[in-house]
Amino acid sequence: MADKQYNPDGFIPKHGGYKSLITYQKAEIIFDGTYYFCKKYFPERDRTIDQMVQAARSGKQNIVEGSMASGTSKEMKIKLTNVARASLEELLNDYKDFLRTRNLTIWDKKHNYYAPLTKLLTTKDATYETYRKGIESPDPEVAANVLIGLINITSYLLAKQIKTLEKEFLQEGGLKERMSQTRMEVRRKQK
Repeated sequence: MADKQYNPDGFIPKHGGYKSLITYQKAEIIFDGTYYFCKKYFPERDRTIDQMVQAARSGKQNIVEGSMASGTSKEMKIKLTNVARASLEELLNDYKDFLRTRNLTIWDKKHNYYAPLTKLLTTKDATYETYRKGIESPDPEVAANVLIGLINITSYLLAKQIKTLEKEFLQEGGLKERMSQTRMEVRRKQK
């Protein structure tokens, strides 16, 4: 899709391509996992389901929207990437609340499963299948902690992505600068 929109002679750079972003891939796993988790561990009419699923959806969809808007607005991409991170932070606290209110453990570095989970979270080219056993565990403590781990690593990666976007903006500028430069080049060629 991104390649079809790109005009090499224009001033709008290539954009889109969100499916190749690790942050998007992990956010999609988080959304699917949250949907499963909420349906399994909350009563059918519990409002928490909508809140958590929407936070997970927002985390994923704002990455998509930011990626698609980036061709004409670096500012919008930075803002939406940060909204994705903020939505996942909200979701992270929902999972921690779930564990705390049920007297279940939030795994820290001392927990036996922490190191194996940390290793699993850094699996290259991970998909939902990579984490299915943990997310769909019959033990809600395991499921919630796997999703917490996924959210933590995705949030970290989004923070790095925002820093990269900031550097790119400082080096390359925004749409107005590209428009002016392209227009000046066209004028020079016409003379």
